[in-house]
Amino acid sequence: MSPAKKPGAESPADAQGVRSVQRAVDIMSLLSEERPVVTIRDIVAATGLAKTTVIRLVQTLEQNGLLWAAPNGYLPGPGLWRWAHLARSSWELPPETRKMMRDLGARRRETVNLYMLRDIYRVCVAQQESPQPLRHVVHVGDELPLWAGASSKALLRDAPDSLLTRIAVASPYGEGHVKRLREWIDEAAHRGWAVSHGEREDGLSAVAVPVLGRSGKVVAALSLSGPTVRFPDDQVERFAADLRQVAAEMSERGFDHPLGPAH
Repeated sequence: MSPAKKPGAESPADAQGVRSVQRAVDIMSLLSEERPVVTIRDIVAATGLAKTTVIRLVQTLEQNGLLWAAPNGYLPGPGLWRWAHLARSSWELPPETRKMMRDLGARRRETVNLYMLRDIYRVCVAQQESPQPLRHVVHVGDELPLWAGASSKALLRDAPDSLLTRIAVASPYGEGHVKRLREWIDEAAHRGWAVSHGEREDGLSAVAVPVLGRSGKVVAALSLSGPTVRFPDDQVERFAADLRQVAAEMSERGFDHPLGPAH
């Protein structure tokens, strides 16, 4: 008789299943706009897996429509269309919110981003790119650290000390960074907006304001970002005024998004 499985213990079969899923995800993650097609050789080199294992995983992904065989390799399969459509309908912002961001971007000619909290990161959930050749671009879905940046200061207004400690520990500065984080957050809360110059990337500046939910808590951060040379103090104040107006309209309409707190 085989020994009884302890409650909560993971069986070898379970562990193998999880490992296979992670490997399949790693393969799909190799595909990007810069590399829309991957070969078996590419996958083996990137993952370090045996060629036989890669072939087995690729065949499974192909059978489920997640990959498609082409003469020069494998590209995203048609099965992803259904998931992409579902994700877009679930995560896309309301038309009026997107219009407000477009109008703000056109008026101020800098990149407009909307961020939300996800653990110790901020996730870009919407963006309107600047029309200028030199601009700041973050892809929708990108996760950025919370230990610096104007949007972080706005997002963390209601954050508990335990979260700030975890953010600081993950930062280049260590746990002692909590004090600076709290000072930044308090300053942003006092004046109603936050600014950053070169805190995460040299030459990059941003201005951000909080978007509030129905409870009055911060649910998102709306920002304008671009090259520091285009963010002198007088312009920062004008950016902040515009951002506060748009964020207030978003809050009044009732901002809703899957990343937000459960109602």
